[in-house]
Amino acid sequence: MRRAQLSLAEGSNRAAAYVRMSTEHQQYSTENQLDAIRVYAAAHELEIVRVYTDAGKSGLSLDGREALQQLLRDVDVGQSEFSVVLVYDVSRWGRFQDPDVSASYEVRCRQAGVRVEYCAEQFVNDGFEATIGKRIWQEGTSSAAPSKVPTNRDQPWRQC
Repeated sequence: MRRAQLSLAEGSNRAAAYVRMSTEHQQYSTENQLDAIRVYAAAHELEIVRVYTDAGKSGLSLDGREALQQLLRDVDVGQSEFSVVLVYDVSRWGRFQDPDVSASYEVRCRQAGVRVEYCAEQFVNDGFEATIGKRIWQEGTSSAAPSKVPTNRDQPWRQC
């Protein structure tokens, strides 16, 4: 595929972290997000080899989010040295008005052989047609949803 410079076996435990904060008054600073991502990475035996940071950037669009744009370019042209992107939660990836926009960026990564994992979400990243779609599904279902969707609730990184 596009990842000729790094075989899947070599890169399967290499990860990039993406952190975003729109204002300095948010509870989850980029440092707090990165701390939680590091705990998740350690629990999953992933080595963080690159951090992409958009500080003080709105999640409503891709405009002005140079780090996410660079991450997507790196993935698109096969220049990424990682096979996983770790994001604190879905809202850090983006708060796009159209959830399909957000999901499309995740699909772009997956098509290039890079999966996206959300470290603080209650669902397990299992390849569901864009995990953002899973979150929308979860939020829109009845109380039966938790029994249908496995969660990370009891995992150590959830304590962050």
